[in-house]
Amino acid sequence: MRPTIFIINPQAKNGYCQKVWRKVEQVLQHENVPYSASRTEYRGHAKEMAEYYAEQACGQRLSIIAVGGDGTLHEVINGTAMYPNVTVGFIPGGSGNDFSRGFGVPKDPVAALIAILKGKDVETVRTDIGMVRHTGKNETYFINNMGAGFDAQISEKVNRSKMKGILNRLSLGKFVYALFLIKELFVYKCSTLEIEVDGRKQSFHSAWFVTVSNQPFYGGGMKISPDANPFDGILNLTIVHNISKFKLLFVFASVFKGKHVAFKEVAFLQGKTIRIRSSHPIPAHADGEPLGCTPLTVSVCRNELPVILKKRK
Repeated sequence: MRPTIFIINPQAKNGYCQKVWRKVEQVLQHENVPYSASRTEYRGHAKEMAEYYAEQACGQRLSIIAVGGDGTLHEVINGTAMYPNVTVGFIPGGSGNDFSRGFGVPKDPVAALIAILKGKDVETVRTDIGMVRHTGKNETYFINNMGAGFDAQISEKVNRSKMKGILNRLSLGKFVYALFLIKELFVYKCSTLEIEVDGRKQSFHSAWFVTVSNQPFYGGGMKISPDANPFDGILNLTIVHNISKFKLLFVFASVFKGKHVAFKEVAFLQGKTIRIRSSHPIPAHADGEPLGCTPLTVSVCRNELPVILKKRK
């Protein structure tokens, strides 16, 4: 088996990930673990490197560990999804880290590494991932969730904002989503969504967004889909529609604890193949990364990705 490969995003959490990697590297050297490390230099670089290493393995078993945030992991998964010989791991070094919450990865990066190295309370399991067909025949995979509408617009604004870096330096990074939520609330134009789930069509008027989840968390800890399970071969949909701006704020305030399920304006669906169309093009994201606009087709890839995770009881 080849040495473990670490793909590090030094810019994650406004550069904090560099400190994370230094701690991780000290442990690797102390334990005399054979490894290879590569740092990303631009958006999409982690995907390119992961695909290159996966191809070079020529079918031999290989472990690639993403060190960064959910965006870094998203890129690594998109680089390795077509290579069943590659196992993916994650060491949190970003600001959101929803994968850690949903999949039981230790929040402390050194603890996450030790768990991977020692195999204590962790195992390699095959998890579901989602696949989005968009912009012609393009395909993008996601491990946490994808969405279209208001939440995608917020994600796009957050990723472009200098405010995210400022708040990250103050350890207040998660509040940047709340700031942009309030700002975009007054300019976002709702649409009518036509959503087809496993052949059954439904329409939702004055819809703010639809989120398709593989696990419960998104947006830095919001429990958007409490029942989502990445091992059941099903994707969970959350649609917010026909709701006032004022009441929408209460939905977002309650979503961190999953209490939004009580609102009649929040609909929930489940399925394996989802088609999303809108009355006008609306932005979309996958794991918080920009994805273009609707229309989109989403499908579940069951037991597709080998990942290193906490043992399930």
